[in-house]
Amino acid sequence: MRLKHCYNIGDLRELARRRLPGPIFHYIDGAADDELTYRRNTEAFDRCDLVPNVLAGVEHIDMSTTVMGLKLDMPFFLSPTALLRLFHHDGERAVGAAAEKFGTLFGISSLGTVSIEEIGSTIRTPKIFQLYVHKDKELTWSMIDRCKAAGFEALTLTVDTIVGGNRERDLHTGFTTPVRLNWRSVLSFMAHPAWAFNYFTHERFELSQLKGYVKEGTSVAVSVAEYFNTMLDQSMDWNTAAEIAKYWGGPFALKGVMSADDARRAVDIGAAAVIISNHGGRQLDGCRSPFDQLAEIVDAVGDQIDVICDGGIRRGTHVLKALSVGAKACSGGRAYLYALAAAGQPGVERALGLLRDEIERGMKLMGCRTVSELNRDNLRYR
Repeated sequence: MRLKHCYNIGDLRELARRRLPGPIFHYIDGAADDELTYRRNTEAFDRCDLVPNVLAGVEHIDMSTTVMGLKLDMPFFLSPTALLRLFHHDGERAVGAAAEKFGTLFGISSLGTVSIEEIGSTIRTPKIFQLYVHKDKELTWSMIDRCKAAGFEALTLTVDTIVGGNRERDLHTGFTTPVRLNWRSVLSFMAHPAWAFNYFTHERFELSQLKGYVKEGTSVAVSVAEYFNTMLDQSMDWNTAAEIAKYWGGPFALKGVMSADDARRAVDIGAAAVIISNHGGRQLDGCRSPFDQLAEIVDAVGDQIDVICDGGIRRGTHVLKALSVGAKACSGGRAYLYALAAAGQPGVERALGLLRDEIERGMKLMGCRTVSELNRDNLRYR
């Protein structure tokens, strides 16, 4: 299979599966426990049907939207995700360049593999930084200061990782970061020589935001669950979130909100947005899907704060359904991680291009010239 023969996100997933060593592919693809929530995130869209209108004069459409005061050319953006240079040696550089080409928001993680400073100086599209609150307070506040200095437009605090989810695929494969060499991993590298060559011949893997503070994840191999359980601050609460929002002073979002009550509290602390997310099903298995919770949260706070639907997005029609419920935009990680692993920047551009084309085609078939014309009259539930 070649990139030009990838016609949807599922095709990009298959190409990534072929090109990545097993433990690394399953880190992207896997989720917690029985992976019920992971599957539910996408399946939830199937229980909702679109009802199109016709004869609407849709030769020209405008799919742009505004999130946290930031103008985006399309209503889908790239969620911050960790460990990108493990999947492709260009990592955040490739993803950021693709996001810039499509005029959409690009997120980088506290567990990112390219520095805040480099991304700030090289990527011109709007940028959002995803903050994990560490036990090391100096580390936490330093990352915020570095984002201010680098000109990041927005900050999001991830609130659903107080402990690491039970990601059993990682336990079976022995996945760690950096990669721990053993007989299983060496055999997997030998079976994927192109990935191994690029990983071992390009710059050394690192967690760039954490350098100088912690060795875990860069020079000491740990699982993601071990990192969350030992390095993150489990005492984080609403006072912490409010303090961070005030210190940041700019557009601020909470990522991992799943209840209307928490969304209301996000409004109270001055957040500009809530990102409805269950971490891609990687934390609490048996959790509701973001799309299933969307209407409840939009009805509670949608007139006061931007609501973003994150998780399970595989098609442009999924985006249209979420926008019809009342989301200002959608975001996701796996959709572009598969593409990054499959082909680097051209892969991410392929994923964004496919989604943009599907959104445009879907809007025309729905009879909608702007995203503001999408509403709940367009939907019926099974």
